[in-house]
Order: sequence, then structure tokens, then C-alpha cells
Amino acid sequence: MPLEYPFPEVPAPGTTVEVARGVHWLSMPLPFQLDHINLWLLEEDEGVTVVDTGIGNEATRELWTRVLAGRKVKRVVLTHYHPDHAGNAAWLCERHGAEFWTTQGEYLTAHAVRTSSAGYTADAVLAVFRRNGLDAERAERMRARKNRYAELVPDFPHAYRRIIDGDELQMGRYRWGAMIGHGHAPEHLSLYCESLKTLIAGDMLLSTISTNVSVWSIDPEGDPLRLFLDSIARYRELPEDVLVLPSHGRPFRGAHRRVEQLEAHHRDRLSELEQSLKSPKSAAELLSVLFRRPLDAHQTFFAMGEAIAHLHYLHYAGRARRALGNDGIMRYATGG
Repeated sequence: MPLEYPFPEVPAPGTTVEVARGVHWLSMPLPFQLDHINLWLLEEDEGVTVVDTGIGNEATRELWTRVLAGRKVKRVVLTHYHPDHAGNAAWLCERHGAEFWTTQGEYLTAHAVRTSSAGYTADAVLAVFRRNGLDAERAERMRARKNRYAELVPDFPHAYRRIIDGDELQMGRYRWGAMIGHGHAPEHLSLYCESLKTLIAGDMLLSTISTNVSVWSIDPEGDPLRLFLDSIARYRELPEDVLVLPSHGRPFRGAHRRVEQLEAHHRDRLSELEQSLKSPKSAAELLSVLFRRPLDAHQTFFAMGEAIAHLHYLHYAGRARRALGNDGIMRYATGG
């Protein structure tokens, strides 16, 4: 079935729209090219459950105060550690005495990124990018950036309830099944309610853009694109007309079709890369193949991770070979 959008208008800041029984959609602004994030409220007998929280700044917190309007938050559930999802988790929990639920991978990663520990440092990331052909000038521009994560996530809870794949979570009148996905984040949480035929998808299944899938410094030889494609294939187990609640874009129906579109998108990108690898090339040399627009330093940061991810997929699938040059740069090729 084609994608259908039953709710054409994004809620105005400070307002909500009920998209399923007891499930409310709200939107918070973001200071990025992707200018808003969708968040979700689940009605409880006393108060609400919050799913994802927006970035941790005063503007977002003022909107939260308006949206909640005296209602108590019973728990905060986090789909994954990225700052637009995690920024107000501690603030909401402390303000309301709420429980905090997420997966272990997302909980520990948030703390590591906030403190630039466990390999989450600018130098470690740039070492991976330099090995994959990023020039010194662009690398230095990236090095000058502060730890933006700590700015957008000023604090993070120091205890949590762990969610594991397959868990059944009672939230309000309904039970929600936990589906853990990989590739975009370590243990990304999606939630499916069979009674409501509704999926809170986080960033794993977006309606109009493709999810960022990147290789990062803590797993420099990883194959996140394979993990991502394996993860989204699981959404075919859900009803075709399930209502998908994504973190960006509008709610939609047509999950199976959207999975097909994303698979085709990556299949096309991989094919284009193969055509460009008749002679050895680094990830940096292939950015223009994957991204047909000028990239600023922020965009180049994510583009490099995604280019390496696609090349790793080809390499591990036996569709491209690679070799480290005398200059310390890894290059890939499909030719003899």
C-alpha cells in the first residue's frame, strides 16, 4: 500500500493532537536543518508517560511546562541517546519524580558521550575519518567544535529501568512490545501496541528521509548498515496498515512500503558506489556520489560516517576489496 498521512498538520508548539486512543503527538523545535522532533504522551490513570524529550534548553522546557499544564509525568521512556531525544530526560524525571526507562546501550552511551569517554572523543572520530581520506583542513574545522552533546543534554538520569527486546511494557491501559533495532544507535527502542495497531518508531522508520547510519570511532570496523537493514525488515512482521509514529515527519500508514523504499534507497546507493570503485577510492572521495549537494562541516561529519558504513557493507558482503595505502588512507575498489 502507498504511504498515507492521516494527520496532515504538525501540532503547533505547546499543543498536542491525539493520534490513537490515549496517544498524543507534540512537536518541539530544533536548531538544525531538521527543524523539529515529534514526541509522544501516553495517558495514564494518573498523569502521563513521556516518550522522548527534545533538546535540553529553556525554550523547549517552557513548551513542556505549557503542554503538561499541571499533569504529572509518571515515567520517561527514551528511544535512543541522541540529543533531540534525550535532552530533557533528567529534567523531567527530577521535576516530576518520574521513572526513567530505556535500553542499556542507550543509557550507557548517553553518559559516555556527555563526558567524552570510552572512545567518544573528537580526536578518536577524526582519526577514523582521516584514515578514510578526510583532508586536514576539514578535519581541523571539525576539531574546533565543542562537545555539543553536553550542551544539548545538560544532565542525564543516574538510574534507569532496563528494557530488553521482546519486553511487554504496561503503560496506561495498553501493553507495548519493545522492538530493539541497530545501526542508527546501539540499542534503539521502538514500541508496538497491538491493541492500538500503533508503532512508536523513533528514528528507525522515518516517512520522507533516510535514517543516518554511520561508522563511529568506538566500532571503527563495524557494519551498521547491515544491522540497520536487518532491523527494519522486522517491521514487516507488523500489520501493513499499522500507524507509524516517527520522530521526524508526519505519522503515516504503509510501514511495509516504507521498508521497501528504504531498502531500495540503500541498494541504489550501494550500486552507485560500486560503479565509482572501478579504481581505488576513499570514503572522502565518494562523498559527492552519496550526497549531491554542498556539505558544511556539520553535514560532512555525518556524511563521512555514512560513506564509511556503505563501504564497509560492500566490503563485508564481498562486493569490494580494500587496502591501506602507504599514506595511511583506506581505499576500496571493485576492479581486478
